[in-house]
Amino acid sequence: MLVKRLGQLLYTLEDTFAWGAIALLVAITTGVCLEVVMRYAFNSPIFFVVEMSEYALLWITFLGAAWTLRNNGHVRIEILLNFLSKKWRHRLGLISNLFGVIVSLVLLIFGISRTWDAYDRSLFHATITEFPTWIVMIFIPLGSIPLLFRFVQRFIGHWRQSEEDADDLQPNNALE
Repeated sequence: MLVKRLGQLLYTLEDTFAWGAIALLVAITTGVCLEVVMRYAFNSPIFFVVEMSEYALLWITFLGAAWTLRNNGHVRIEILLNFLSKKWRHRLGLISNLFGVIVSLVLLIFGISRTWDAYDRSLFHATITEFPTWIVMIFIPLGSIPLLFRFVQRFIGHWRQSEEDADDLQPNNALE
């Protein structure tokens, strides 16, 4: 029961973050188009659009990473996987998800550390907007949390699965 609720919470968090990433993408697309029109048609550029777009690209990456993983949207080398036996595909699934757990954990730990340091020291980017650094960086640990749990869930799904059923793996169902 608890595991099922945690799975539903992860699913909801991933969807919420993905919708946030979509909203940011729409906002920066609109902002850049408006910036181009204002700059070239009215000679009056919007000074913060480029800087905010740069920050938003980082935010979009971390907000959408777990959702993309859940939907198997990350890069895979299918041509290599097709030449491997089920046993080796199973082993590579375990290894890749274990590496994903480790990388997500590193991003989470260092993201929290660097974000807290930027907040504690009241760091700002030396740009026109003087945007607080911690606000830019907070999305790294926030996005790493569901990514870590999704990799853990996928690792458990691979672990529970026998090598003979490597092609039938439904890693999204391990927490359901």
